[in-house]
Amino acid sequence: MGWSLSLLPPPEPELLDAVFLSAGRALHLANAFENKCQYVLRIANLASAFDEDPALTLDEAIAAAPSDKMLGQTLHLLVDRFQTPVPEEAVGLLNKARAARNFIAHEGASLGSSYIWVARADTLIRHAVALRAAVQALSLGDCIVSRWVSEIEEPNVPAPRSWDDDYPPMVDTWVFGHFNGLLEG
Repeated sequence: MGWSLSLLPPPEPELLDAVFLSAGRALHLANAFENKCQYVLRIANLASAFDEDPALTLDEAIAAAPSDKMLGQTLHLLVDRFQTPVPEEAVGLLNKARAARNFIAHEGASLGSSYIWVARADTLIRHAVALRAAVQALSLGDCIVSRWVSEIEEPNVPAPRSWDDDYPPMVDTWVFGHFNGLLEG
């Protein structure tokens, strides 16, 4: 059958709903990560424009800023724009987060070659486990970029260091907590 939906009920409707709930929440986080990366790059570009010509008006600086890039290019430019070097470990986490964002955006709600009305529990669990790994990688990169956003928006208020440790498990619980341990093991 060529249609994505069927008159047949899915064999695992509750599990299917849980996977799609997780995929939707993961996609929200992936989109937010990409938007934050673009925001930080825009701010860095504006700062560079003012460094090069302090007499620019804000309108001139905005007009001089380059257009948005794909996420990979954005991350590369972000790392290059910082006055202090970004640690290699952070660059690696950001690159893994970019790959995770791409998986979530392009495959997060896809069950591969399985149509939803024939997807069995093992297929759904395998997909949820793969999605969870991507969300974990995304959350680590998102934590880095979120700290940068926090430093831009509230330069005089240090971001709590506990977020470095607390954020990834918080994300995992929000995206996958409704599985109640089914993905463990």
